[in-house]
Amino acid sequence: MKIDNIENEIDEVGDAHAFANSENPVRKDAFDLSNHDKIALINQDVKHILETLGMDLNDDSLKGTPQRVAKMFVNEIFSGLDPKQKPKASTFENKYKYGEMLVEKNIVIYSTCEHHLLPIVGRAHVAYISKGSVIGLSKMNRIVDYFARRPQVQERLTMQIVQELQKALGTDDVACIIDAKHLCVNSRGIQDIESSTVTSEFGGAFKDPTVKNEFMGYIKLNTSFLI
Repeated sequence: MKIDNIENEIDEVGDAHAFANSENPVRKDAFDLSNHDKIALINQDVKHILETLGMDLNDDSLKGTPQRVAKMFVNEIFSGLDPKQKPKASTFENKYKYGEMLVEKNIVIYSTCEHHLLPIVGRAHVAYISKGSVIGLSKMNRIVDYFARRPQVQERLTMQIVQELQKALGTDDVACIIDAKHLCVNSRGIQDIESSTVTSEFGGAFKDPTVKNEFMGYIKLNTSFLI
């Protein structure tokens, strides 16, 4: 999707995804097991799936697959489920009195659709207006990555990013737009490789059309030549 089309599709959320709040549906006993124990159990589950599909796990190419998948689930693509992995959102006093919008755009997202466990790949554009505090730029990327690394719904992910930054910065003036491809649409079902999904969450001043349009204008800036 071209960035110019985002304005026309900013209110589109794709299929109806019902969820009670912005929290992921995690059981109370989710962290009773150690990561080591989780990897061991998932290893056996993946082995069973592959064997059920008729795969020969004695083959050199496949015999390590259950362990690789288990470690990937726990240590990588679903590591954002673990509260111990949450990045510390260090903030600083806005001593230079910068009072305009700050935008961190084109933050790469790798997430996983919780409906089919297939990848969601895209970019997030995040902005805030300081009310006295500022946050390190890399912390914004880390917050996006943390909430992305779990079974997700894009609408929820967008909300979580905004809410976390609002809490860290002490202001409602935070916004996020995500434009992403869902492989559950691109590689299965309708198999539409061109479509992408756009979601947005605008807080505080960003609900004002003038401020929102300013944010959209920054997203459209061509910064690919900078590096």
